[in-house]
Amino acid sequence: MILISNATKSYGSDFKAVDNLSLEIRDGEIFGFIGPNGAGKTTTIKMMTGITGFDTGNITINNIDITKEPIEAKKQFGFVPDSPDMFLRLKGVEYLNFMADIYDVPKDLRDTRIIDLAEKFGMSDALTDTIQSYSHGMRQKIVLMGALVHEPKVWILDEPMTGLDPKSSFLLKEMMREHSRKGNAVFFSTHVLEVAEKLCDRIGIINKGKLIFNGTMEELRNKFEPGDSLEKIFLEMTKGE
Repeated sequence: MILISNATKSYGSDFKAVDNLSLEIRDGEIFGFIGPNGAGKTTTIKMMTGITGFDTGNITINNIDITKEPIEAKKQFGFVPDSPDMFLRLKGVEYLNFMADIYDVPKDLRDTRIIDLAEKFGMSDALTDTIQSYSHGMRQKIVLMGALVHEPKVWILDEPMTGLDPKSSFLLKEMMREHSRKGNAVFFSTHVLEVAEKLCDRIGIINKGKLIFNGTMEELRNKFEPGDSLEKIFLEMTKGE
């Protein structure tokens, strides 16, 4: 579970990237976070993961405060950032073992998990190549694999399907569904409205740092005319952006 209570992040004296945000992502659900560019999605994720501090409020991951107990809180989740361009000089298998070391995954378990994830994402033959030789989609896959190698209870994913081929995108969505069915929490941001509509149990819409909707797709549609597309609803709610 992720619990965000009255969290605010300001840059300078007059710009609030995230403004008094309160949000609960429950165990057993997939929560989609959508909004225009610059709305505060990535800043929220950086606050949740301890990358960026915040001015006021509290954030807990599985009841562990990200500010007071940052190491323990970070052990609770797997995180995929919005850019996969990292550790480029490492080979794929070196990166995965590095991530497994960070999370204290025993050798027998890590080997099994790395083999399983590599087969699922079609990366078995690329693990001995350097990440800088990978395509964007392959880099996205290796970062995903690194985030999942310790089998975290909470997934925090920032635009996780960007660059993935259709097969890998489908696989990730199925993995997200299976993860939530096991009673775990999935939080992900996306610009693909159709993905949010088909995949999420609930969605949150953020605009100019403020949460302007939090609920199910049915609850969102009930606020507008029958037959309106999700795109039309989104543009209406975030008009001016």
